[in-house]
Amino acid sequence: MQLLMCLHTEVLNTVTYCSGIVLPTSLSTLLQKMSKQTDSAAEVLLEKKGAAGIITLNRPKALNALNLSMIQQIYPQIKMWEQDPETFLIIIKGTGGKAFCAGGDIRAITEAGKVGDKLLQDFFRGEYRLNNAIGTCKKPYVALIDGITMGGGVGVSVHGHFRVATEKTVFAMPETAIGLFPDVGGGYFLPRLSGKLGYYLALTGCRLKGRDVLRVGIATHFVESEKLPALEKDLIALKSPSKEKIADLLNSYHMKCTIDQEKEFALQEHMEKINSLFSANSMEEIVKKLKQDGSPFAMKQLETINKMSPTSLKLTLRQLREGASMSLQEVLRMEYRLSQACMKGHDFYEGVRAVLIDKDQSPKWKPAALEEVSDEFVDDCFKPLGNDDLKL
Repeated sequence: MQLLMCLHTEVLNTVTYCSGIVLPTSLSTLLQKMSKQTDSAAEVLLEKKGAAGIITLNRPKALNALNLSMIQQIYPQIKMWEQDPETFLIIIKGTGGKAFCAGGDIRAITEAGKVGDKLLQDFFRGEYRLNNAIGTCKKPYVALIDGITMGGGVGVSVHGHFRVATEKTVFAMPETAIGLFPDVGGGYFLPRLSGKLGYYLALTGCRLKGRDVLRVGIATHFVESEKLPALEKDLIALKSPSKEKIADLLNSYHMKCTIDQEKEFALQEHMEKINSLFSANSMEEIVKKLKQDGSPFAMKQLETINKMSPTSLKLTLRQLREGASMSLQEVLRMEYRLSQACMKGHDFYEGVRAVLIDKDQSPKWKPAALEEVSDEFVDDCFKPLGNDDLKL
């Protein structure tokens, strides 16, 4: 049975990705015909329409979760389009109507970790290189984040120039609940959100919906979900589009959208508390502040935090504090070190068991308390890996 998870999710059906093979013309034609017939089954569709390169995440049953094979196809294609004088912009979207991309390939990573498979290195290395390719892409990159956008889905959208949210968008980075940390460049974009909002989102896994994703700066534009096909068509139709022309078109759609315009930002009344309570230098201090505050909001956050992996919480707080003054590349190198530390630990496998496999929602974290996660252990997780460090 497929196990889905609106964090980093999914079951891996690895397809070997080959490049640079020259096929005889007859065989090549045959394969092209076959690929057209099986396109609907392809996990990711890569096509050129007009001036645009279009990436379609095509695993609707798995909420378009990213696996290694998809990453290995998207990365070289972005690099190719970046160099192509006939490609002026890149669009990424998901199929199925429920999710843009609900995360990454957690189930396969868990299985690989149990047997010491090199997927543990390959997946994170490939995913973070893809995040960097998007963050440094010279061509305008437009992510249509319609529906669930979590974990790995955030990584393939948030670092691009334009992120278009809709009333269906649900954003979250809920990794601390499964013994992980908000990776895919979370250490870069989260501490750069207003006040301490990014710290709050990272530590609690709080979900943001619809227009709120725009209000906090994760999305750049907000457009009605049913208008996205028209927007895509208009983007494709632009002649030699510059970044300014693309921005103008997105702005025109954005200005016409009135859905939830009158609704107040869901966290507005709590922002003062968030900025105060999550400004502490340690997790123990944050917990102490929440207890001292005693308000219903503070108590709710305390209850949430108490369910999370203590190790993940400590790693995450330091990740964001350090990431606040780092470049995206430095953050991704740091996160790769953390990913490998988590893969060697206990909590990730226990978190996946409790949330995904047995679904008892009762993980037995080791260590079980924040005070038991030593500074020395945390320091070790951030240490360089020498030749094994992420190369970008």
